[in-house]
Amino acid sequence: MPAYVPPGWPSGVHPPGTEDFERTAQAWLLDTVPADYRLHGVLRRYPLALAAMAIHHTRACVTGAREGYRTARTELGAALPPHALDAVLAAYRAEGRRLVATAQAVELVARALRGEVFTPQLQDAPGDKPAGPGPQDELSTRRKAADAAESPAERPARDGAAKARKAPAAQRPPARNGGTTRRKARSGDKHAAAG
Repeated sequence: MPAYVPPGWPSGVHPPGTEDFERTAQAWLLDTVPADYRLHGVLRRYPLALAAMAIHHTRACVTGAREGYRTARTELGAALPPHALDAVLAAYRAEGRRLVATAQAVELVARALRGEVFTPQLQDAPGDKPAGPGPQDELSTRRKAADAAESPAERPARDGAAKARKAPAAQRPPARNGGTTRRKARSGDKHAAAG
């Protein structure tokens, strides 16, 4: 039976427990970090040390791409035409997805180098996922479309998130007691007993 690898496992790395796992893991990890990392013999002798450095490097790349995406409009908005700025944002989105996938794959390889054994999970079962968006995806898409179509004033009432608000005084019925305010007397309450 072939060794199990979880979703997101890099295609160039042999499964853990196979003969070439460490060699292919090391070669792949070296491709995910700057070329100068190859100059350090300790990273070639200890693949786990390389994996730890690769985790930090890929996380930093993800953070940098997110920061670049967030600030692109303010940094480049005045210098680039709108279509070029849109292209820059699209590049950040595409690279961001790739970097996140690489960072996740690096973490999987590091876990395997530490000796973790992966076992199939229920959500990993082949044929378990239907092709295309599932019912949850369709539901969330419909909710987003409905939220965009309604006004902000309608949203709290639908969500039940806002507290009930009193109607303006002109719309309220008159008080039964003629509008005077009375408090019930409590033991030890001097003001209620006096009034």
